[in-house]
Amino acid sequence: MRYRMLIGGERVDAGGDRRLAAVNPYTGAEFATVPDASAADVAAAVTAASEAFESTWAATPGVARARLMHRLADLIEERADELGRLESTDNGKLLKETAGQARFAARNYRFFAGYADKLYGRTIPLDNPDTLDYTLREPVGVAALVTAWNSPMQLLANKLAPALATGNCVVIKPSEHASATTLELAELVERAGFPPGVINIVTGGAEAGTSLVGDPRLGRISFTGSVATGQAIAATAARTLVPVTLELGGKSPNLVFADADLDAAITGAMAGIFAAGGQTCIAGSRLLVERPVYQRVVEELARRADAIRLGDPLLPDTQMGPVANAPQHERIQRMIAAGAEAGARRVAGERELPDKGLFVPPTVFADVHNGMPIAREEVFGPVLSVIPFGDEEEAVAIANDSDFGLASGIWTTSLARAHRVAKRLVAGTVWVNTYRASAAQAPFGGTRMSGYGRERGEEAMEEYLRTKNVMIDLSGRAADPFAMRT
Repeated sequence: MRYRMLIGGERVDAGGDRRLAAVNPYTGAEFATVPDASAADVAAAVTAASEAFESTWAATPGVARARLMHRLADLIEERADELGRLESTDNGKLLKETAGQARFAARNYRFFAGYADKLYGRTIPLDNPDTLDYTLREPVGVAALVTAWNSPMQLLANKLAPALATGNCVVIKPSEHASATTLELAELVERAGFPPGVINIVTGGAEAGTSLVGDPRLGRISFTGSVATGQAIAATAARTLVPVTLELGGKSPNLVFADADLDAAITGAMAGIFAAGGQTCIAGSRLLVERPVYQRVVEELARRADAIRLGDPLLPDTQMGPVANAPQHERIQRMIAAGAEAGARRVAGERELPDKGLFVPPTVFADVHNGMPIAREEVFGPVLSVIPFGDEEEAVAIANDSDFGLASGIWTTSLARAHRVAKRLVAGTVWVNTYRASAAQAPFGGTRMSGYGRERGEEAMEEYLRTKNVMIDLSGRAADPFAMRT
């Protein structure tokens, strides 16, 4: 398949016809090529978005924007299985997950479509009764949406849905490691009837990304990816004072107390780290277990981890697919070796792997202390560090002793403890007796090195809006030009 970009309603190649290979991480075969956009290509996309915003989209009523978003959701749902298959081919995640993420993306478009005609301002009573004051909530203009390779469809919906609902035009730049489903979206955007230039898609490597986030015409940058890249984007955006939303990494703690339903907790721990091959920012990669049940939990985790079925992500009986790309595969292997060298006890993960594909064995390290690199650095792979704790106070201290603050989990049958610990954990999301659950209505984002800003939920719209204040003198009287007016 030879993909083309979408700029100003036209399908285009990159300047000089530069292209990148899309490689299936299971078979190792090239299945498509995508354009490698130049700075000029990116500038053309921002121009197209700017012109569409000024000429068409800014004046489009919310009810009309909502209608287009619902149509896009319909089209995504119609092709959810096909899109899931393509994404699994591109990044190695299980088809049951990627098809589900396509449907979840459609849910996001429907949720935010409901807000498109409800962007109310406020009237504000002032001290002077002869003054009318009110606010307007206006779109920021052109938003750059930069997504990661692990969940392209879902990550894009988190950004694109609120951006469109609030009246913005966009330039989308997916990861060069997984661009296929984003480029497939171009056809659905056209079929849904969006005006040309409202949604633009550019693909490519460093030049495309750097050019996009450095464009001073942007009104917002929303990025999902690594901490290092997020820091670079924030530094670039600071020079042009473009606001940024950053959804970065995590080293999320999953706390298992002795009174928990242990079978449910172990199942939740497995889902938290081994679902999606651990290639998710919210991975529960630190499992904190109270000492009375520590050994039992470690033994059961090791047994279940070694029983996980590895293989073709498109087959229904496969439980974990390959790592998405070669650089990530190499990084995970280095991190596993470093964990063993630091003294962590590897209780699962030394097993035979399939004869093809970028596989990493589901790995469990026991007897980890929170100062080890394996407990502090994001692996972004199927690697779990199990850390014992003595009491609630120590559990919270270990959980919060991190550079990150994205997600966390609590497993307990005590309602009081659940609320008490949830309040004290430094994390944007706290799950209780569940893990890795999502909802379009629930805000998502982090703190510390996990980034700032929120996606999903009503809060996400504020990332793409700015407030204008309007103050009107109703008195009809001339004022003293040298006096302060209140």
